[in-house]
Order: sequence, then C-alpha cells, then structure tokens
Amino acid sequence: MEEVPKKLIVVGDRVLIAPEEGEERTAVGLYLPPTAIDHQAVQGGRIIATGPGTPLSEPAALDDEPWKLTSHETRYIPMQARVGDYALFFRKAAVEITFEGKRYLVVPQAAILVLVRNEDILDEL
Repeated sequence: MEEVPKKLIVVGDRVLIAPEEGEERTAVGLYLPPTAIDHQAVQGGRIIATGPGTPLSEPAALDDEPWKLTSHETRYIPMQARVGDYALFFRKAAVEITFEGKRYLVVPQAAILVLVRNEDILDEL
C-alpha cells in the first residue's frame, strides 16, 4: 500500500519557519557553545507556509438576531508575511516542531519584528 504524502497546514495567524542555524563562531573566530546562541532574543529564518490570518466575526453577529446569519464562510484578516520572506522574530514566542526529520518553528505573526522580501521592480508599480 502506498503511503500518502503528509502536508503541514498552518492555522490562524501563525507562520511556519525554517530556522536559520546560528553562528557558531564570532567575527574573530571564537567558537560559541549552543547555550550562548540560545540566549539571543531575536532569531531569523525563511517562511515556509502561512496560516489564513485572523478570523473576522460576521457583521451580523453584532445584531440582536444571530439566527439570521446566512453565510457560514469564514473571512480572515490577511497575513502580512508571505511564503519566501525572511523573518526576524522573538525567539521566546516560537514553538519548535520536527516534521519528517526536519526542524521547523511555528511563530505567531505578532512575534515577527521584520520581514525581508525580494520584490521585482514591476511589483512596486
């Protein structure tokens, strides 16, 4: 029987990041132990996948008659982070997971400090 390939699906306002491995050496050539690297407050990595965003409540949900809701389609505030962006984020907010032998970090969008994106000049026009 063939094994069906598995896929990670990111939920909510979270992003899946392939972490950048920390520098093991300083600029002058001294080797740093893993404990010294782990004490840095900020970490970087490449975004592999993003969730759909933060769910929005229906405008009619604020009315007195919630049974009149006609649409069950969930709408989301879109994510600012995109697949392929390089993200700098708070290390303490990240949750480390291992999926099929690879190490990933799941980070809420609110913990991302900066996104680095390569855009074509045509995209800016």
